[in-house]
Amino acid sequence: MGLSWNKMQSNYNSRYYNHRDYVRGLNNYGVTCCINALLQSFSATPELLELLDKYNPAQTEPNDVPMELKNTLCAMRKEQKHHSPHRNFLDCLHRHSIHRYIQHDADEIFHSILNLTQKQMTDKDLAEEIRKLYEIKVETQVMCKECGHIQKTPNSLYSLPLAIREGDNTLESCVQSYIQQQPLRSGNECYCDWCMKKQPTTHQLKLVSLPSVLCIHLKRFRNYGTTRKLHNRVTFPETLHMNTFNGQSENAKEYYSLYAVIVHIGSAFSGHYTAYIRHSLDQKWFYADDSNVQQATWEHVQETYKGGKTAYLLLYRKMSENASG
Repeated sequence: MGLSWNKMQSNYNSRYYNHRDYVRGLNNYGVTCCINALLQSFSATPELLELLDKYNPAQTEPNDVPMELKNTLCAMRKEQKHHSPHRNFLDCLHRHSIHRYIQHDADEIFHSILNLTQKQMTDKDLAEEIRKLYEIKVETQVMCKECGHIQKTPNSLYSLPLAIREGDNTLESCVQSYIQQQPLRSGNECYCDWCMKKQPTTHQLKLVSLPSVLCIHLKRFRNYGTTRKLHNRVTFPETLHMNTFNGQSENAKEYYSLYAVIVHIGSAFSGHYTAYIRHSLDQKWFYADDSNVQQATWEHVQETYKGGKTAYLLLYRKMSENASG
C-alpha cells in the first residue's frame, strides 16, 4: 500500500472528516442492527468509499444498491447530520428481499451487498476494482493417495470462513486448521482421473491470494440437529502477520491491521449485532450499537473473545512497514 494508501487516506479524510463525530449512529428500523453494523464497517473503509465516489452513471436503475450505498456512506460522513442517512438503503435492500423485522446473518448480508453491487454496477471496470478489494482467491486440492495426482479447483470468497473448535482457539490456529491437509473419511473416496477409479484422497485448501481488505468469518453457529451458537474463546490480534497464511505475500514486510469487528450478542435464535470501529485518523476505537456510539479501547474489543457478546466478522486492512505519514 505504501505512500498511495497514505495519500488516499489523507485526501479522503480532508473531504469527509472535518467534524468531531467520527462514527455516526444509525437508528434501528425493524431489526436492522445487522445492516447498521455492516454499514459502520463500510464507512470505516476509505478504499471502498473512494471507489464508490467514482460511480456516477448517466442513468440509475430502480433499487440501485451501489448508488444507495454510496449516498448512505456519504451522508454518514458529512458534518451536517442527516436524520436517517441509511433509510433509503434499507428500503432498497428490502426490495431485494433483505427484509426488515427478520433476523439476518451478518456474513450472508455482507456477501449479498457486495454481490448486488457487482451485479448492478454499469461501470464494470469499477465493479471489478471493488471485487478485487475484498476477493480471497483459494484453490481446493484433492490428492490421490495412491498415485499422487492432484486435482485443483479454483474458487473465490469475500470472507474467510474459519471453523471454531470446542475449547480455546486463536485466530492463527483457526487459519492453520483451514489450510491443513486432511484425509477424507473412509467411504468418501474421490474419482482419480489417472487411476480411472475411486481412490482414498486428501483434501487441502490453498490460499492463492489475499485482498487489501480481508474479512474473516468466525463460524460460531453450528448445527447439532438444531442450530446453536459456540461461545468458545477465540483470541485475535490487532496486527496479523502474513506468515500466519504460510507466507502468502510477495512483500515480507506486509501485515494486516484490524479496523472493524462485527459483534453478535445473544443466541442463535435471538441475537443483536453491534460494531467496534477503529478510526483511521487517530486510531481510536469506537463502539456503535445502532444509534448509540461511544468511544472504546482495545481492551473493550478483546472482551468479544468469548461469551454472549462475541466477535463474528473481523475486518483487516493490508499495510506495509514502509507506510509512513
